[in-house]
Amino acid sequence: MTHDSDDRMSPAERRIGATLAAIFGLRMLGLFLILPVFAVYAKTLPGGADLTLVGIALGAYGLTQAMLQIAFGAASDRFGRKPVIIFGLLLFALGSVIAALASDIYVMIAGRVLQGAGAISAAVTALAADLTREQHRTKVMAMIGASIGLVFAGSLVLSPALYGWIGMAGIFWLTAILAIAAILVLVTVVPQAPPVPRATGRLVDVLADGQLMRLNLGVFALHLMQTAMWVLVPAALVADGLDLGSHWKVYLPAVLASFVVMVPAVIVAEKRGRMKQVFNAAIALLLLVQIGLYAFGEGVWPLAVLLTLFFVAFNILEATQPSWISRIAPPSAKGTALGVYNTLQSIGLFLGGALGGWLAKHFGPGAVSLFCAALAAAWLLLAMGMRPPALRNAKPVAQGAD
Repeated sequence: MTHDSDDRMSPAERRIGATLAAIFGLRMLGLFLILPVFAVYAKTLPGGADLTLVGIALGAYGLTQAMLQIAFGAASDRFGRKPVIIFGLLLFALGSVIAALASDIYVMIAGRVLQGAGAISAAVTALAADLTREQHRTKVMAMIGASIGLVFAGSLVLSPALYGWIGMAGIFWLTAILAIAAILVLVTVVPQAPPVPRATGRLVDVLADGQLMRLNLGVFALHLMQTAMWVLVPAALVADGLDLGSHWKVYLPAVLASFVVMVPAVIVAEKRGRMKQVFNAAIALLLLVQIGLYAFGEGVWPLAVLLTLFFVAFNILEATQPSWISRIAPPSAKGTALGVYNTLQSIGLFLGGALGGWLAKHFGPGAVSLFCAALAAAWLLLAMGMRPPALRNAKPVAQGAD
């Protein structure tokens, strides 16, 4: 194999990245697609006038994700990545069907709980790490991470239209069908991962690893900031004269523009061995965004610029963190390590909205930005003491799948 071929992703690696990004994005679709319309729909269900129950229905997905990520990650180490992903997608599809048929808010909550029980994030990212060379792993993780931003922006655009066309039940049926389609794609397109050695007691080792835990605390902070921001941003755009149906005109360009910056940043991190520098720069950019939201968070254009910068930092960190974990985690505990990582991610998603709402209610919107700025500053201090991962040029496991 020549050096030039090492510098380029193989067709198999590109196909694996795109396929796993689509599967990962599907999981987030179940969370994001209902957000803009669920509160309106819930009022039509018996029990849906109780805002506490509506909030439980929305948050149940994230809670069960958080509870089961480690179990699914560890199971993928023991039983293989694909069987665990298929099982999780089947749970997700069954939960979607129950939600589609829900006759009251309690059945809806049960459906959302089961949707979230399909906690496949750790197994998907572990499979991506198994099937790609280390020098290209961050690019593949970037594809998976970018799927979150695209799904979020796409959900804001598509959700109201889909709700008007096929209703909430139709949206849930659609997610069930897509989950089954994802299983077929996984089985037919993605090659089998190589076996990993079995071990016991790995969770303790993962939790005791200071480098891994700094990354885990980082993803917790990142997603807490993300959801806390969305407590403020929609209302701020409305206050600045942009109606809710037009918010996609800000979100979608911000996400797309961020990719233009993210891609060269990931290339620098990978090819030039600048992972730590790019990583810390992205955290510093998050800090500047939160300060900017506090000082200049009024007006559509300032918000659009700040959101673009946020998505630049968010997408870089979404790409580099799981890649970093997959490199430093013990091979036999890769799924477990990513399970812990995704658990902290889910907890951050859940707490961000609750904490952001509480701070905004009691201390005003500026308190949310200041808290997030302090969190970003603390994260940056932790990250400065991290050791960059060593890059080992391994042969592509999936090369034979061309």
